[in-house]
Amino acid sequence: MRIITGTARGRKLKTLEGNDVRPTTDKVKEAMFSAVQFQIPGACVLDLFAGSGQLGLEALSRGAEKAVFVDKSKASINVVTENIASAEFNDRSRVVYMDAADFLKSDREKYDLVFLDPPYNLGILEKILPLLEERMNDGGKIICEHEQRLELPDKIGRIYLKKKYKYGKIEISQFIFDET
Repeated sequence: MRIITGTARGRKLKTLEGNDVRPTTDKVKEAMFSAVQFQIPGACVLDLFAGSGQLGLEALSRGAEKAVFVDKSKASINVVTENIASAEFNDRSRVVYMDAADFLKSDREKYDLVFLDPPYNLGILEKILPLLEERMNDGGKIICEHEQRLELPDKIGRIYLKKKYKYGKIEISQFIFDET
C-alpha cells in the first residue's frame, strides 16, 4: 500500500494484518480521489474508520490543509500515527482514538471532505451518515466505500447522493452536503 500522488507520492504505508482488515485498493482509491480532485486543495478532511490512514494521507499529499483520523482500534491508531510520521504530515494531522459515532457527537469541526470505510454488513453507514450533517461545510463531499448490495438513501437531511461507482464487490457512494 502506498500514497499514489502528491508531495508524498510513492511513500509506502504500513497496514494491519488479519481478516478484519480490508485496505482500499489503489484502483478504488484512485477512483475516489478522481471524483473529488478539485475539492482537495486547502480542504479540512475527516478519515473516519481510518484503519491505516491511507485515505486521509492521500488527501494531505494532494494538498488538503489538515486531516483528522478517527478509529476505535488501538492497533489502527498506532499504525495511523506511524504512517503520518513516515509521510511527514504530523503538523497537519490529528489522530483520535474513539468510536466514530461518539466522535461525531462531540466534535465541533466542520469538514470539506469525509471518507467513510467502515466494516461491512453491520449497518454502520446508515447510523453515521445522519450524524455528519452538522459536521459538513456547504458543498462538502462524503465518500463512502461499502459492499455493493448496500442500499443507502438518496437523501439524508441536507446530504444528497450524487453518484455511485462500482468496482467488483465494492461500491463507492458520493454524497454532497447542501446547506440550503
